[in-house]
Amino acid sequence: MKLSIRHDTTYSYADEVCTSIQFLRLTPQDSQRQQILQWQLELPRRVRAQRDPYGNILHVMTLDEPHGAIILTAFGEVRIDENREVEGDSQSPLPFLRTSRLSAADAALCEFARRHCGESRDRAALTELMQALAEHMPYSPGATGVGSTAAEAFAGGAGVCQDHTHAFLACARSLGIPARYVSGYLCTEDASHLASHAWAEAWLDDGWYSFDVTNCLTRPERHLKLAVGLDYLDACPVRGMRRGGGAEQMLARVQVSSMVQVQHQ
Repeated sequence: MKLSIRHDTTYSYADEVCTSIQFLRLTPQDSQRQQILQWQLELPRRVRAQRDPYGNILHVMTLDEPHGAIILTAFGEVRIDENREVEGDSQSPLPFLRTSRLSAADAALCEFARRHCGESRDRAALTELMQALAEHMPYSPGATGVGSTAAEAFAGGAGVCQDHTHAFLACARSLGIPARYVSGYLCTEDASHLASHAWAEAWLDDGWYSFDVTNCLTRPERHLKLAVGLDYLDACPVRGMRRGGGAEQMLARVQVSSMVQVQHQ
């Protein structure tokens, strides 16, 4: 499958911002499952790419002059291997046994994981866990905030893809299974779900397997991966800090579509 993606983010401020710094993980990488055909960033200034501790492509953009808005655009085309269900990795998965504030498992999440997985530590058990979490935490925009933890969202019984992913990570790690947060894009016909998306990957035997709790999917056929990390803060596409500016407004627009490939005879 060939996907076309455009992601526009605009920050506007009530007053001028004196200085700001943006950490951008808006550039996908080639892998066993995805091939980047073309990709481009349009930013207020040229920024050199680097690697973060998880191997993601990171651009750090600093604006020292006063500004009242920031406009960030990423767009390109990617080919997805719809038949590949697992991705190998030359790096150890063990760092993803660590927890974080957003993905820590409390007693309720640990008990939930044990109840649905028992002694099993395979794909079937994690698929059952994924489905149980989706049932326990229906997709509910506005039910949580960007700083909500896995335990808080689980206790509230509702959330969005970020919360679903954090809850799955908490459960998997409590079972001794390395698991990581994935940010990216999803090609979907459901207008109620944003194309900007998050899901989990768990290490089982020979590689990373996907678990999209929000959509109850274990085959990442329409998923484009941007970045990975322990939680949302490690992998979110845009994260920044500023001095001044007053009230802030953020507008994000993401368009993901499947490109029909025409064969000529």
